[in-house]
Amino acid sequence: MTINLKSSVGRDREFVFTAKDFERVRKLIYDHAGISLNDSKQDMVYSRLARRLRATGINNFNDYLALLESNNKAEWEAFSNSLTTNLTSFFREPHHFPLLADHVLKQKGRQHISLWCSASSTGEEPYSMAMTAIDAFGSFTPPVTILATDIDTNVLAKAEEGVYPMERVEKLSADVIKRFFLKGAGAQSGYVRVRPELRAMITFRQVNLLDSTWPVRGPLDAIFCRNVMIYFDKETQLKILQRFEPLLQPDGLLFAGHSESFHHAAHLFRLRGKTVYERAKAHHAPR
Repeated sequence: MTINLKSSVGRDREFVFTAKDFERVRKLIYDHAGISLNDSKQDMVYSRLARRLRATGINNFNDYLALLESNNKAEWEAFSNSLTTNLTSFFREPHHFPLLADHVLKQKGRQHISLWCSASSTGEEPYSMAMTAIDAFGSFTPPVTILATDIDTNVLAKAEEGVYPMERVEKLSADVIKRFFLKGAGAQSGYVRVRPELRAMITFRQVNLLDSTWPVRGPLDAIFCRNVMIYFDKETQLKILQRFEPLLQPDGLLFAGHSESFHHAAHLFRLRGKTVYERAKAHHAPR
């Protein structure tokens, strides 16, 4: 591997950041969260972690990384939050939501339909799932619950609050905004809040997909794991998919991101539609 040391130790940088520092960061975030950082991410890593050095009052990367290696729990959380990318929007990859609506309607008559959004970020995705279920059932109290998880505690707090600047919803139709959001007034002018009925459908919880245990109970009717696997290598992806598979109902669906493919896990999942997968052995009951 070749790293441009001139870039790493640029004169305009506040802190020295060497190739060795970058390698330590790569190992730490891979071991902790399964995220694979390639060489092109060096500048991004520096800019995000430089904020942590300032916040902690540490003046060099060697001491900061030593703090992490000493298993400082609070800083580990801040470190993970810093290196997690959270790009999302309401009804992102819109082709998935009619499929979700059809799928939950097929379960009509059941008392409980369970969905998991495994990378909820700031909440737009699980709230989009909730809106889809409400429209499918024609009721603000459908028999659907959604577990929304993320490794990043900062974005989870924003998701749980359910408050967004108007520009986050400006691409939604006026009807959707009117039915599902409450407009702020006074100090909250320019913001919207999701309706309490949506919030009531969702439980937010921190989950690291690399943890040995997950606080997730099956069987699930669908799992959304979109634009997450691209940060993992194939080996890590396979380990996660092996754990997803038994959590799903026999006819459960796994929704992936537009640039993700699970051909290497064909024994677990087969393609059902555009970046939507079903269990390869769908006739088997969950273990």
